[in-house]
Amino acid sequence: MLIQGYDDGPLVAGEPLLARPGFWSNYLMAMCGDGTCVERPVPDWFGDDGADADALSETLFDPERWPVFRVPAADGPGVVVIHRNLVGDYGIDYLLTHPGRSYAQQIANWEGHLSGSGLAWQELVRIADTPSCAAEGVQDMPARLLLILPLFNDLDIPAAALPRISTALTEVGAPQATATASAQHLIGHLTRRPSHDPRWGSPLSNG
Repeated sequence: MLIQGYDDGPLVAGEPLLARPGFWSNYLMAMCGDGTCVERPVPDWFGDDGADADALSETLFDPERWPVFRVPAADGPGVVVIHRNLVGDYGIDYLLTHPGRSYAQQIANWEGHLSGSGLAWQELVRIADTPSCAAEGVQDMPARLLLILPLFNDLDIPAAALPRISTALTEVGAPQATATASAQHLIGHLTRRPSHDPRWGSPLSNG
């Protein structure tokens, strides 16, 4: 797999990992630690057990193979999520793909917190709900939403956000008993981080 700017990285398609037990706890659990949790987030919140989460982490964070998750959209820009598994410089990079362009634009990275530009809720939903059947990548809409959720950077949280995220969690395997609380912690963490000045605009509008 080739992506401009990652010529030296051993990129591999990560989409098959989405169905593996332990994926979602590895990907989302750190974002539940927003400082407001009475109890420490655990893999059970996402329908995983600790052994599955540990086993998958060895694959997900392997410096010899950098999983890439493609979230193409049918009617506009999509997102590419890259696990940058450099020894001593691990992170998750978020890139926008634009129709008609041969390269992807990095807009953010995750290294314990998100740095860079995020997206408004409406932009996240548009990307999640418009999979491109003509392009390789993730087609399942709940998984698409959760993969790009770390980009959520919107102080105006619509009422639909909590039930939508909670439903997405249950559809990828999280227990109904914990899905709403997990969604609340995810939203809490993402909206407590420093937000960019809204006058800067969205990267989708070249802001």
